[in-house]
Amino acid sequence: MNLFALLDQAAQRFPDRGAVFHGQRRCSTWSQLRDRALRLAGGLREQYPAGARIAIASENRPEIVELLFGIWAAECVAVPINYKLHPREMSQILDDADVSHVFASQAIANQLDCDHPVENVEGEHYSRWLSAAPVSAPTTDPSTLAWLFYTSGTTGRSKGAMLTHRNLMAMTVAHLADMDAPDEGCSLLHAAPMSHGSGLYIPAYVLRGARQVIPQRGGFDPADFLDLCEHHPGCSAFLAPTMVQRIVETGRPRPSRLRTIIYGGGPMYVDSIKKALAAFGPVFAQIYGQGESPMTITGLRRADYDAADDGILGSVGRSRSGMEVAVLRDDDTPAAVGEIGEIVCRGDVVMSGYWRNPSATEETLRNGWLRTGDMGSFDTRGYLTLHDRSKDVVISGGSNIYPREVEEVLLEHPAVSEACVVGAPDAEWGEIVVAFIVGTVDPADLDAHLLQRIARFKRPKRYLVVDELPKNSYGKVLKRDLRQQLADR
Repeated sequence: MNLFALLDQAAQRFPDRGAVFHGQRRCSTWSQLRDRALRLAGGLREQYPAGARIAIASENRPEIVELLFGIWAAECVAVPINYKLHPREMSQILDDADVSHVFASQAIANQLDCDHPVENVEGEHYSRWLSAAPVSAPTTDPSTLAWLFYTSGTTGRSKGAMLTHRNLMAMTVAHLADMDAPDEGCSLLHAAPMSHGSGLYIPAYVLRGARQVIPQRGGFDPADFLDLCEHHPGCSAFLAPTMVQRIVETGRPRPSRLRTIIYGGGPMYVDSIKKALAAFGPVFAQIYGQGESPMTITGLRRADYDAADDGILGSVGRSRSGMEVAVLRDDDTPAAVGEIGEIVCRGDVVMSGYWRNPSATEETLRNGWLRTGDMGSFDTRGYLTLHDRSKDVVISGGSNIYPREVEEVLLEHPAVSEACVVGAPDAEWGEIVVAFIVGTVDPADLDAHLLQRIARFKRPKRYLVVDELPKNSYGKVLKRDLRQQLADR
């Protein structure tokens, strides 16, 4: 089925109920949202064939909801882009996806320098898309591509995980089975970016007729988030661990209308989740997933926190509904209980492959399993614990940062002869980026250099100038030694 059917069903069941809200202001009912999406689809159909890639580059805005369903109704492919990326990085994604059209917020539209048509969704011309004749509700093969999810690669180039309508429906059903059970009296509050974490949950809540609430600020503010939870009924939200910590630090009590906070996208320390539970009570659930298996590998349900010990709180939960998860040794044999190996998974939610990248697809999808590149172990109760990330990704504030990408840009600076980037534990961000530099350079100069080339959130928070980097006999930098140096400081 086409994901547009979820909106179609909600509009039939709850035509006059509020569907999309900007802060406290209602933007549309379900019937109006359906009509806007079908008119957007009509405009897209007039210009582009089925399968065309349509990009969305914006801070969180109400238009994102209608754009997603409009793109699916037109049987095109949504390419949501992280608004935190540098314009150069956005252009690389637009080129790789070979997009036909870009819908962007005014701020991003003004920054983009690309060869693709760009529509400012805040401009007066955006309304012309809504004046097109609506299309009929589509019938689409579930194996058809629905979402290109761009995830940073260890080579410094983003890869597009191909997510089909079937993949996203499997994710939707698993979420409703495992994590949350909203109805038409509930709300999904988009505090995290709608280009990935929060946006991927739109289908599940639309299916149940739960309103979509987008903060007016377009981003996350702890006080604003809690205020909206006081106003809208039955609030659920996806938050990165650092966001959870920030709302706890406000010292405010749990809003009476807050139902569920699903956290993921980075490590949550046991002490931090204990403080969160003490402050807000049993409203938390955790997910572990990747763009290649969106939001769905393992999870901790709210019920799992009842009388949970540190082993459970420090884990990423059990296998999700419809997912098979295993830990494998280097020879691909199953690891024993307690033994660390690579985490692999399979199920209908797993991507069909990487966009126009058969070599990366072959490397990641092997023998029917998605190779996550993460290292973990199962305990006797079936709880999975992450131990390390073999791909060396740094997860800071819920965002993935790949060291090689930062290292390559650092090495473009003429005063840097060698560079190595690692993650260091941080109480606020989960991890921070630390760069070891061989050369003679001022950190302020490196900051300015990076700001012109990559997204602000990827820049190191610490620079350590050293005489040399530790290496093995093959000349490979020993990152574990660098992490130990940080621990010893």
